[in-house]
Amino acid sequence: MSASPFPYRILIVEDEESLRDVGKMLLIAQGYEVRTAEDGFEGLSALKQSLPDIIISDLQMPNMNGFEFLSVVRRRFPTIPVIVISGEFSGLSVPESVLADAFFPKGGYNPSQLFEKIIDLLHELPTRPKTGRPNQAAVWVKNDRGTIAVSCSECLRTFPVSNVESGVNEAECDFCGCVVHFEIIGTSKPSRTLSSRMLSQI
Repeated sequence: MSASPFPYRILIVEDEESLRDVGKMLLIAQGYEVRTAEDGFEGLSALKQSLPDIIISDLQMPNMNGFEFLSVVRRRFPTIPVIVISGEFSGLSVPESVLADAFFPKGGYNPSQLFEKIIDLLHELPTRPKTGRPNQAAVWVKNDRGTIAVSCSECLRTFPVSNVESGVNEAECDFCGCVVHFEIIGTSKPSRTLSSRMLSQI
């Protein structure tokens, strides 16, 4: 742990309430400031409020799963370390399809291993590579309520948009006021995912 007067912040994204509560309790006892979210959409909302030093995420969650959530995190906040805890895989190595810095199988590790990995990743923070802001950054993921998440390439924040239609759509960023034009070009499942592309930002 650092001698910093401010505690490191950790965001837990997990749909099982009991696991969220236990994880939060254990990490607070270690001196961390902890926020929680029950799915990827809530995780993105938490990122709007304040950026954590580390994210701990499940993979299988409703509305916006961990794979979708972490694709947004890796694109917009590549310097934030991510730990995945999931029952989808076994072993301690990071599965190739998971955008994370560390992986733990649910029920296959003890808290001391997690605490040690968190400390290791926090020590890497000053040297983690930083990338420049992309010219275009937009991610659209539809949840069961028909809302999609649009990522603004001007301020790199994500905001919800509802009432979208096939073809060209326009939305104003909730944070910086930038107007985002995007095109819905198809759906693989009407209630779940959208194929789309950024057209322009004003």
